[in-house]
Amino acid sequence: MPIKPNGALCTIREQIIEDQASGLILQFECADGRPRLVIAGRSLPFGNREIRFDREGRESGAGTLVGEFRRPNWLKPV
Repeated sequence: MPIKPNGALCTIREQIIEDQASGLILQFECADGRPRLVIAGRSLPFGNREIRFDREGRESGAGTLVGEFRRPNWLKPV
């Protein structure tokens, strides 16, 4: 993945965003101290996706999410 020239680090809190128009769910979380993005939804033809980042914010891996996306029980509508 290309890195933007002179790109700054940005902080994103752990959260889940449900886009009603596209049917996609974006889940930002920190696993083992490293950021992770899960993209889930019925509109994805090849399954849910997972993108992992290193501590510097660069992509360190991506692929199909192993297992099923589960909606957390603490999630409440805003």
